[in-house]
Amino acid sequence: MLLKNETIIMLALPRFDDAIESNSYIIAKHLAQHNTVYYIDNPFTFKDLFSSDKKHQIEKRKSFNNNLHQTGIPGLRIVNPPVVPSINFLPEGRLYRLLLRYNEQAIVRGIRKLLRTQKINDFIFFNSHNFHYPHVGAALRAKLSIYYCVDPLIRPYDTRHGLISEEILVRKSDVVICSSQQLYEEKKLQNPNSFFVANAADVSHSSRALHHDVSPAAFLKTLRKPIVGYFGNIERRMDFALVEEVAKNNPDKSFAFVGPAESGYVPEGFFKNRNIIHFPAVPYNEMPSVLKGFDVAVIPFKKDAVSRTIFPLKLFEYLGAGKAVVATNFNEDLKAFSGKAVYYCNDAASFSNALHLALNEPDEQIKYRVQIAAENTWEQRFRQFDHIIAQALKDKKP
Repeated sequence: MLLKNETIIMLALPRFDDAIESNSYIIAKHLAQHNTVYYIDNPFTFKDLFSSDKKHQIEKRKSFNNNLHQTGIPGLRIVNPPVVPSINFLPEGRLYRLLLRYNEQAIVRGIRKLLRTQKINDFIFFNSHNFHYPHVGAALRAKLSIYYCVDPLIRPYDTRHGLISEEILVRKSDVVICSSQQLYEEKKLQNPNSFFVANAADVSHSSRALHHDVSPAAFLKTLRKPIVGYFGNIERRMDFALVEEVAKNNPDKSFAFVGPAESGYVPEGFFKNRNIIHFPAVPYNEMPSVLKGFDVAVIPFKKDAVSRTIFPLKLFEYLGAGKAVVATNFNEDLKAFSGKAVYYCNDAASFSNALHLALNEPDEQIKYRVQIAAENTWEQRFRQFDHIIAQALKDKKP
């Protein structure tokens, strides 16, 4: 069931020009193929205006008066909402909720002005994981209100008020779409109209690693082979103790971690292990050459309540590059999507054994891995999004 000829107001947490393209913007681009989508950027706060790491984004926008920006996609437009006061530092309570309503009213006024100037009478409101503003959708009186729940709330900045705000948002939405089975199980207790649509990957990009004209990343050529590789953020989800034990038990292998290392989570001395090597983040367009340099790819995440909800895109990016994958058993639900293409392990011993098996798999397995990756692309997931939204519209009509 294809969703067509609708107007969609999407309030997103990620900004359209974030360094790594977000799920929100990928979905917005898809919906804009057959609908008109107004992508409302996550509002900047006054504190953001003085933040050095947001300087480039601030300068690009120049104005925050709800002005429209065209994109290369005819049906997709970007909207810069007004700047709002910084209030997250306040403790949870009456004052915070009062000031939050003030910020939300500023956003709502901007969207209502947009609706008037664009002569929009009916529309779908799509909140893409922007749990910071739970009442905006209800205030706009959209014909359908959707909440897209992407990740569990972990960071103190998000949990300070987000746990309460997200529950309000879930209960007020007509439809809730979750990116993992565990999130779905949690949210359906608050809203029975909840659905599970798994994360997906841009396999067309990572599969470039299979092309003959793509060479392995030059910095990996300095390492002793075989190379056990990880591509992505190196942060709290990582089971550092397991990695250290596995590296110690496999001195003949190089363990390459390519990506930004989040301070405060990486144990001191972790990258001083003889065969654990860290390389800083590389541009996303260079990912295929990095993956090509891996002999086996790994996802060594901790198994805990948080990881239970994670559906990592890198799993299918690895498989799309034809790589054998060894992962910890951090999310049981992944097995239903990865067939027999991934080794899931419970401890360092089984992880080491899986590395041995993965490195000795025949080349014929590459075709199977790519096939599994092809079953987990955004094109597959978009069909589910369209069907859920179109059916919800049909069911809501009097």
